[in-house]
Parts: sequence; structure tokens; C-alpha cells
Amino acid sequence: MSRLDGKHVVLTGAAGGLGTPVARMLREHGAHVTGIDRISSPACHDSLIADLSDESALTLLMDRLANDVPDIVINMAGVMSFGLHEAQDVSALALCYRVNLLAPSVIARAVVGPMRARGSGQIVNIGSALGAIPYPWFAAYSSSKAGLAGLSHALRRELAGTGIAVTHISPRAARTPFNSARVNRFLDITGMKADEPEQVARCIVRAILARRSTVTIGWMERIYTGLNTLAPGVIDRGIAPQIRRVNAEFS
Repeated sequence: MSRLDGKHVVLTGAAGGLGTPVARMLREHGAHVTGIDRISSPACHDSLIADLSDESALTLLMDRLANDVPDIVINMAGVMSFGLHEAQDVSALALCYRVNLLAPSVIARAVVGPMRARGSGQIVNIGSALGAIPYPWFAAYSSSKAGLAGLSHALRRELAGTGIAVTHISPRAARTPFNSARVNRFLDITGMKADEPEQVARCIVRAILARRSTVTIGWMERIYTGLNTLAPGVIDRGIAPQIRRVNAEFS
């Protein structure tokens, strides 16, 4: 018997290249999965169509979740912003922060009270290795994911002893349509590893089952995360040749 048998899981970004296998695996563990995305997700039992960048849609979603609180909420929906920061449209920056950071924060706010009253629950935030090891050309994306990590750690400490687990997971790149052709070219130039979606999904589901607090996928990423915290200059020097190659191609 799985710990997820009969549990109601709400998953944002459920129709995406990573959300789809995660939803399927959660169902295999006995969970009832409700997907939230701009389109329906066939991998889920049911779908809520919502644009998380739209304030009115987010408000309606908050009300629904607060009145019918799930056992587990997974904030997976994300927006990629790639390119020189100075060249980004303000609207693109706003969209990145709104979907990647504001929406998970608002969704958590909606469910925490009812979960606390019930004495159980789990909030799962899907971050990124780029949130812990910020790369140039990903300034908005990296900072939004760094903010999501901060939100997760703060909530975990705030909710200690309430029966609510907060799980933050940092995957590295995955081979999904989420990556544009330019992002894939960036990965090729820098030699950054991209995992298969099924592999990432298995890591995410294992972390949910174990109610882990913090998970970083990839042993090199775990080392680089520590180095970036303790000695960021080491990372600066290490990635400098990669960045020169990127600038030569994209600038």
C-alpha cells in the first residue's frame, strides 16, 4: 500500500513535458490527481484550466483550493526567460516572476490555513539548479527560482510541528519542449547535462513519498551549489570559459 493511496494531489503545470510523467506516476501510487494548466492534462483524473499569470484566475483558484484543500499541492508550472537581461521586455520579466514565484506563494497561502487546521498536508515546490547556481542569460529565471527556494525554506520552518511538510526540489535541465532552441543550444555550448523527463519525474515522486525537505538532482549540482554558497568566485572562474563561448554565439 502506497502512502499516496486515496490522497488528493493538485499539480500545476500538469500538461507539460515534466508534469505529464509526474501525474502518471502519482496515479500509479494511488493518488487522485487534479491538474492545473492552461490546457487539460490527459494524465490527470481531472483538470482545472487556469492561467497562473492572470490575477483574476489566480484569485479564483485560491478560493477553490481553500474551500476544497488537497492533501498535496505541487507547484511545477514555470516560465523560462532566456537572454541578456537588458534585452528582456518588462512584460516577460513580470510573467517569469509571476508564474515562477508569485503563483506558488499565493497557492501556498491559500492551502496552509486549512492544512494547519487539519493537521496534515504537503506543499511541493519545483525549483531549478539554476536557482542555486545562477547563470548569466538566465537572470530572471534564476532569481525567481532562488526566490522559490527561499519561500520553501521559510515555510518549512514556519510550519514545523504542524503536520505540514514542505518539499523543495531542484532539478537540472530536462529534455522537454520547455527548452527553446536557443536554450538547447546554450546547453550544448556549455556542456550542461539534460535529464530525461521520466528520470526527473521519478526523483520528484520519490521525494514526495519520503516527504523530503530539500532535494537537488545531480551530484555535481550538489557540489556546485555548496561551492556557490561558500566560494562563489570558484564558480565564476569555472564557468568563465563557457560564458565566453555563449557570448561569442549569442551576443
